Amino acid sequence: MDQITLGNVTVTRVREYFGPVGMTPDAFFPESPKEVWEDGGSWLAPHFLDSDTNIVNSAIQTWLLRSEGRTILVDTGVGNHKERPYAPVWSHLSTGFLANLARAGVAPEDVDIVVNTHLHIDHVGWNTYLDGRQWVPTFPNATYLMPKDDFDFWNPENGHEPLLGRGNQNVFEDSVAPVHRAGQTLLWENSHRIDAGLRLDAAPGHTPGSSVLTLTSGTDRAVFVGDLLHNPVQILEPDANSCFCEDPAGARATRHKVLGWAADHNALVIPAHLGGHGAAEVAREGSKFAIKGWAPFAPYTEQA
Repeated sequence: MDQITLGNVTVTRVREYFGPVGMTPDAFFPESPKEVWEDGGSWLAPHFLDSDTNIVNSAIQTWLLRSEGRTILVDTGVGNHKERPYAPVWSHLSTGFLANLARAGVAPEDVDIVVNTHLHIDHVGWNTYLDGRQWVPTFPNATYLMPKDDFDFWNPENGHEPLLGRGNQNVFEDSVAPVHRAGQTLLWENSHRIDAGLRLDAAPGHTPGSSVLTLTSGTDRAVFVGDLLHNPVQILEPDANSCFCEDPAGARATRHKVLGWAADHNALVIPAHLGGHGAAEVAREGSKFAIKGWAPFAPYTEQA
C-alpha cells in the first residue's frame, strides 16, 4: 500500500494504469520548449517520458483520502469496458483497479465521497460499472461531487463544442448521467467545503469547471490539482498548456496561481497523472517554478 500521512489525513495512491499515452511531447504540450525535454531526458525518463520512443508516459490513478472518519476518492480514472471510439487508448479496458482499491482496504460500498476534479474521460470512468447492460454507480453509498460548470458544459443536451471534439464522446452518458439519475450527485459552484481540512475550489481553464482540492491539516498542506498539470515539465514551464485545455489563457493563469500558492505555503502538489513519485513540492524561480522535492510515494516500476 502506497500511503503517506498529512496531518490527520491519510493519502493512498491507487493505480489503474501507467505507461505510454500515444503522444510525443510536442503533440501533448505544443507550447513547451523542446530544450526542456532534451535537457531533462535524464530525469524525465522513464517515469514521464520514454526516451526510446519519445512518447510521454502517464499514470491513471485515484487518490484515496481518509479524513474525519470518511473515505474519499479523488478522480476515478478511465474505467472498464467503456466504448471510447475517439480515444482508443482508453477503450474497452479491463484493469484491476477495484482489486487495487481492495488492497488499500476499501470496498466500493465503503466510499463516502467521490470527487471528480473535472469531467474528462480519464477522471470519471470508475464512477460507474457495467451491470448486465446498464451502467450503474460503482460506489452505491457515495455522494459524487461534480463541478456544475463542467456538468453543464459536457452535457450533450446543451450543445457545446469542446476543443476536445469527440474525444469525450459517451463519457457523460455512461459515467456521469447514471450517477445523476441515481440521485448521488452534488453539483457545486465556486467552492465547496468537504470537512474542516478539505475544500474544493474552482480552477477553470483546462475545462470550464476544473477544480482543485486543498488539504490543510495540522502543519501540512497539499493541493490535488487534477489536470492543472500532466507532467513535471509544466512546473518548470507553467505557461505550457496541454493540448486539451479548453481555455488556454485561463489554464495558464490558474496554473501560475495554484503553483504560487503551493510554493508560498510549502504545499505538496498532487496532480492526477504523474508517474514517478506522484507529487512534488515546488519553489518559485523568477516567473517560473522549480521542483524542490518529491513525495515519498514509491515509483511505478512497470507499465500496466
